[in-house]
Amino acid sequence: MKQGDLAKAGETAIAAIESQERLDGLAEKLQSAVRRAFEAAGPAQRTLKNLLHGTWLGHPLHVVITDIPVGAWTAALVMDLLDDGSRRSRHATGADAAVAVGIAGAVMAAAPGLADWHHTSGAARRSGLVHGLLNTAALALYTGSLPMRRSGRRTGGKALSGLGYAVVLAAAYIGGHLVYRLRVGVDHSTDGSGPAEFVPVMSVEQLPERQPRRIQVDGRSVVIVRRGTRVAALAEVCSHLGGPLAEGRVEGEAIVCPWHGSRFSLDNGSVIEGPATMPQPLYEARVHQGRIEIRRAAPTPQAA
Repeated sequence: MKQGDLAKAGETAIAAIESQERLDGLAEKLQSAVRRAFEAAGPAQRTLKNLLHGTWLGHPLHVVITDIPVGAWTAALVMDLLDDGSRRSRHATGADAAVAVGIAGAVMAAAPGLADWHHTSGAARRSGLVHGLLNTAALALYTGSLPMRRSGRRTGGKALSGLGYAVVLAAAYIGGHLVYRLRVGVDHSTDGSGPAEFVPVMSVEQLPERQPRRIQVDGRSVVIVRRGTRVAALAEVCSHLGGPLAEGRVEGEAIVCPWHGSRFSLDNGSVIEGPATMPQPLYEARVHQGRIEIRRAAPTPQAA
């Protein structure tokens, strides 16, 4: 198969998955189950969500952990190919250990993956569901392979592992589509660039206290919030999945995204609560002669 044909086949498969409305029923039930599981955690819900989303890491946790099963199972495949079939082959011992490590890693990756996926909709939800189902199937194949290997039925165990690896590759392809085409798990906010000098955007009387307002600065959408004499300005598109922060609410010293509840500090744009993992770009804002003025934030000085 030519390189172009392979790419076309992959795109055709993805299009077929994303057109399957029948997947929505299962997806809705599974997303509801994930929400109920979080709610059952009670007061610990916020901590649990931040842990699974990777808010504390500043990066989605799921994609970090998935390197464990993919790497371990790749190592197992290589050692299986090098295994000469003897009872005490070091390659056989290493392959079995790698399969076990991969199983543990796949189990650990499942919860963060579900936590991220349960916020998706449309094409991302359908592709994400199939991605998860394929990974579950691969996990089942490798879990079945391990006892066969250890009981001496290595040929059958290797066959299950080989099939599992093929399924993992298919799941990884869909995972790449989710990230690079559908932009799940990447920063959706704008870059925070804008005018180098302060530019007036509105009269201070036009901005009600603690009511988010969307403005345009150099063609970029910015949300501003007035708290007494202070004005905060952040990139308006939520870094998580592109929610409109100007349609959110202000709680304390944070602004809350109306789509999935991510909370960002109005003082510095940092993530207070996920599912967002990346901060909102910050703008400098001031009140000058009764007008609110905005400019891009000054670069953070580098430590010597």
